[in-house]
Amino acid sequence: VKIEPCYVCGSPCYPGHGTMFVRNDAKCFRFCRSKCSKNFKMKRNPRKLKWTKAFRKAAGKEMTVDSTLAFEKRRHVPVVYDRDLFQATVAGMKRIAEVKARRERAFYKARIAAAKEGNLTNDSLEVTRSGHLLTPGMQPVSEETKKALSASQLVLAARAERKRE
Repeated sequence: VKIEPCYVCGSPCYPGHGTMFVRNDAKCFRFCRSKCSKNFKMKRNPRKLKWTKAFRKAAGKEMTVDSTLAFEKRRHVPVVYDRDLFQATVAGMKRIAEVKARRERAFYKARIAAAKEGNLTNDSLEVTRSGHLLTPGMQPVSEETKKALSASQLVLAARAERKRE
């Protein structure tokens, strides 16, 4: 059973499912559903469609460089059947899947942590810019908030300096 990726979205196409477009030069394009086929016919770039794997990889939302991804490559050399070899291969596939899942979780956590930090700085800048809208009872009091606000005021001052130049 050969499971091929969809040409547009990258999801798996199982045998008997989806459609295939064969160009005049005998290049085959597999599509998992009509949505992908229609987007291909409209000549849309998969890297610009936000729901595709190509977009997620191009935008840095998924791992692109990892040693576990090299195992999914096609091998065009036929191998003589050997039971021990196939058992070792299946065991290796399970192990590789575990390692890949662990690395993907770590990648996701690191990406979310960086975004969270960026959101905090943006929020503190927003409070600094719109501080005049806060009522006196709502003013930040803790030392951490005061430090964050002073840091964001420095950032705003630096931006203002750059604009003047």
